Amino acid sequence: MITVTKAKRTKKIFGCTPGRTFRRLLQDQVGMTCLVGLMFLVFIGILAQFWTPKDPTAQDLLRRLESPSGEYWLGTDAVGRDILSRLMVATGVDLAAATLAVSIGLVVGAGFGLLAGYLGGALDSVTSRVFDVLMSLPPLLFAVAIVGALGPSLTNAMIAVGVLLAPRFYRLVRVSTREVISEDFVEAARSGGAGPARIMTRHVAPNIFSPMLVQISFGVSVAIVAESGLSFLGLGVQPPTASWGSMVKEGFDNLAINSWTIVPSSVMIVVSILLLSLFGDSLRDAVGSQGGSKA
Repeated sequence: MITVTKAKRTKKIFGCTPGRTFRRLLQDQVGMTCLVGLMFLVFIGILAQFWTPKDPTAQDLLRRLESPSGEYWLGTDAVGRDILSRLMVATGVDLAAATLAVSIGLVVGAGFGLLAGYLGGALDSVTSRVFDVLMSLPPLLFAVAIVGALGPSLTNAMIAVGVLLAPRFYRLVRVSTREVISEDFVEAARSGGAGPARIMTRHVAPNIFSPMLVQISFGVSVAIVAESGLSFLGLGVQPPTASWGSMVKEGFDNLAINSWTIVPSSVMIVVSILLLSLFGDSLRDAVGSQGGSKA
C-alpha cells in the first residue's frame, strides 16, 4: 500500500497530464481563440468534402482571372475556376497532408525515442547517431531528394516531411523518457513485476504526452510550410487537386495580370501558421505552468 501511494504521488508531481494541461489552457484567452480558429479550419476542410459554392474543377475560360464579385466571392483563377471553392478544398488537403506528415514523424521519432530512452545502450547510441545525421541535412534539399526518388505526389512529399520531423520527436521523447524512468513510481512498477512494455505504455507515455502536444502543434505548422513549398515547386499535390502551395504558384504565374489571385492562398498559409504558433506557445505555457506549480 505504501509503495502504491508513493508511486501515485510521484507521478502526480512529475507528470503533466492532458486533463490538467487542458484546464490551464482554458484560462488562456489567446490559446482558446487560436483553438477555435483551428477548429474552424478543420470544419472548412471537412465541409469541402461534401459541399462547395461551385464545382472546384469546373473551368470557364471566359471568366478567367476575375477579381472578387457577387458571383465569385474570391475571384477566379487562370482557367476560370472558383478560387473560394478551391480554397476550401485546399484547406482539407493541407490539413490532411500535415496530419499524415506529423503522424509519420510521430510514429518513427517517438517510437524510437521511447525505446532508446528506456533501453539505452547500443540502441540509444545507434539511433541517436542516425537521427543526428537526419537533423544535419538541409531540410528542403533532403525533401526534394526523397520526392525525386519516389516521384512527385502529395503522399511522397508528406513522407519526406515526416522523415524530417522524426528527429524532433525523437530527441524530445528520448530526453523525457530518461527523466521519467528515474522517478520512484517507475521503480515501484518494476518492483511490482511490470515488464518494459507495460512500463513504457502505462507509466512513461502518459507523463510525456503533454510536452508531445506542444511539439505536435509546431510540427503541423512545419508540415504546412513544407507542403506549400514542395507544391509550389511542383513536387507536392498534382493538378487538378488544389493545395495552398499550388494555388500560390498559380497566382504567382499570373501575378502581372491579376495580383489578387495570389492573396487568398497566401493569407490562409499565414493565418494557419500564426494560429498554430500561438496555440503552441499557449500549450507550452500550460505545460510549463504545471511544472512551476509543482516545484
